[in-house]
Amino acid sequence: QVQLVESGGGLVQAGGSLRLSCAASGGTFSRYAMGWFRQAPGKEREFVAVIRWSGGSTSYADSVKGRFTISRDNAKNTVYLQMNSLKAEDTAVYYCAAAIGLGIPSQYAYDYWGNGTLVTVSS
Repeated sequence: QVQLVESGGGLVQAGGSLRLSCAASGGTFSRYAMGWFRQAPGKEREFVAVIRWSGGSTSYADSVKGRFTISRDNAKNTVYLQMNSLKAEDTAVYYCAAAIGLGIPSQYAYDYWGNGTLVTVSS
C-alpha cells in the first residue's frame, strides 16, 4: 500500500510561484508513474501533469503547459510540481497520485491518492 502526502500549498498572488511536493511511502516509488491532478470548487477533478517512472517522460495539460514543471527524485521518494505564472483559475485542491501503469492523463488510471493540498491564487 502506497501512502502519499502533499505539501506546499498556500495563498499566492497572481503571477507568483509555488512548489508542491508529494512524499511517498510504503511502496517501490520508482515503479510508479506519478501524476498531479486538481479540483476546483464545483468542478470535476482534472489532470495537470504526469511523470513516468524514469523521469524522462512527462505530459501536461494544455492549460498549464509552459508554466508548470513536474519532476521527481526517486532517491527521496518525492515528486514535485513547480508552478509559475500562477493565475486565478489555477485555484484548486491539488492531488498527487501514483499509477502502476503508464500514467495516462485520466484519474481512473491511478491506484493511490493523497489527501490534497489547497492552492489559492488571488487576482
